[in-house]
Amino acid sequence: MSADLTRYSCQIALPGFGEAAQKLLQHSKVLVVGAGGLGCPALQYLVSAGVGTIGVADHDVISVSNLHRQILYTPADAGLKKAIVASERLQKQNPDIRLIAVDIKITSDNVLDIMGQYDIVVDGTDNFETRYLLNDAAVMLGKPLVFGAIYQYEGQVAVWNIKNPDGSYSPNYRDVYPEVDATQIPNCAEGGVIPTLAGIIGCIQANEVIKYITKTGELLSGKILVFDAQSLQSRVIKIGKTTKINITSLVETADIPTITAEDLKAGLAENRIELIDVRTLQERDLFDIGGVHIPVEEIEENITYFDSDSAKVLYCATGNRSAEAVKLIRQKYPDAKIFSLEGGLNQFPV
Repeated sequence: MSADLTRYSCQIALPGFGEAAQKLLQHSKVLVVGAGGLGCPALQYLVSAGVGTIGVADHDVISVSNLHRQILYTPADAGLKKAIVASERLQKQNPDIRLIAVDIKITSDNVLDIMGQYDIVVDGTDNFETRYLLNDAAVMLGKPLVFGAIYQYEGQVAVWNIKNPDGSYSPNYRDVYPEVDATQIPNCAEGGVIPTLAGIIGCIQANEVIKYITKTGELLSGKILVFDAQSLQSRVIKIGKTTKINITSLVETADIPTITAEDLKAGLAENRIELIDVRTLQERDLFDIGGVHIPVEEIEENITYFDSDSAKVLYCATGNRSAEAVKLIRQKYPDAKIFSLEGGLNQFPV
């Protein structure tokens, strides 16, 4: 065995794996979108397994509230860019592979160019707009996409858009969830998540990538694995062998007006900004920074409140729900001075 393969000797020794499979890993290119709770464990195992080129796509910064499940980071990293910190740290873990930090927001304008450079994509995102964007781009490019999601004690994994022997493709995300009202569903930072679940699901995603590249095992294609962290029970739901969805274009990514915590504080000090808390009553009872309380699910019935010339800033825990609410309001009032607090309360210094 050559010296450059010595670190992989245990996986090379696997029946049906061997040096040939390791070479496939070394020559593969994998894009991981989201260097958070799912992306951290997925990245660590793809790096240690010897995937030759790995793109780390994330435009977010590290916050202390991330640390219980985003295990690549330390308290000293707070405020730094996830893609850059993760890439630098993972490069030290395996100097023989190539890490690429993709520190830009993935949008409908750039997603095809970015994903087109890789063989397979891992979806480690926590918002629905990006999840649908990655899915649709994968279908248009003919690329496989490894989906993962976690919420509270339950996780899901599936592999979308695998090419079948007859030339058709396996189901994708829209076959299962044609569309979702994202304002009704909090992400893990808002609804809670047991940290170990992120590690379990992220590792399963990495496992599916390795299986796909090395052509070993049976992929989670045409089915979804559902895992319960409390009971340690899992089930596989079969959804069919072929997609019934025809995707030929991307939904244009909405440009959501945001405001930083610093600018918000300045605006509040000068009494030129109105605050609107779009979280649940339970969240507000625990902590708030003031303002009117209009839960996100009540935005539509209170839509006329936003038809004014005054500047209004909507806030939630992470900025996801407030961004969706801003999008909804601007559909009715395109010129309204409505902003979402960037990063939510997690980025707001108290």
